Amino acid sequence: MDINPQDIDIKEIEQTFADEVKDLVDEGVSNVISSTMAYNHSKVGMWVNQVVENCMKKLMELKMPRKYIVNATIMQKNGAGLHTATSCYWDNEGDSSYTHKLENKTLICVTTVYGLQL
Repeated sequence: MDINPQDIDIKEIEQTFADEVKDLVDEGVSNVISSTMAYNHSKVGMWVNQVVENCMKKLMELKMPRKYIVNATIMQKNGAGLHTATSCYWDNEGDSSYTHKLENKTLICVTTVYGLQL
């Protein structure tokens, strides 16, 4: 089946990508960070690495024709602001991103997955 690029709905692709990765990213993060876990400065480096590795492993198991980039930020929740922005120059018809946020009383974990079609 041939697909005409003009027939592709970009919003549908973004929704499809989010649907594709949402549960995987949630699981990848939740396996490391729980809703009751307390922020621990000496363990954050290990946690953030485990989050991105867990997510990447699950994404690779999809065996989709994509390259993935996973970025995670863990911050102590102490009233400080967290501002972030991303700018991408990519193919809007096949590339997309998904951002997951887990927050508890002591920390915030923001994980973003970028999916780039091959």
